[in-house]
Amino acid sequence: MKALILQTFRYFWVALVGLVVDFGTLVLLTEVFNVNYLLSTVCGFLLGLLVNFLLSERFVFSDPKVRSPLLRFGLSALIGAIGLGLLTLLMWTQVDVFGWNYILAKVFATVFVYAWNFLARRVMYAA
Repeated sequence: MKALILQTFRYFWVALVGLVVDFGTLVLLTEVFNVNYLLSTVCGFLLGLLVNFLLSERFVFSDPKVRSPLLRFGLSALIGAIGLGLLTLLMWTQVDVFGWNYILAKVFATVFVYAWNFLARRVMYAA
């Protein structure tokens, strides 16, 4: 149980760094370059996912069940693609259907996608 708590704590900090990259890209592209919020969401998510993968490999998940780094990256990309689908659906629903501000929508959507990414990625590593 102690190992899970420590792993969750480390993942939180790694995810926070990825989130800064993700949100920063979203706001920069949308506000400065007038890119559609959904395209900005995808770009930010992908950059944040890459940062998250690299930092997680280094600081969070130390005992992989899947030994091949390339395969782990592929599985992480698949998990990320599912997360991106969830994120895009939630963003579109909250912004275009309910009329929320895209930043507020991103905050709520991120909570669900964060949980998905952590739980799904954890399966690739020893408990």
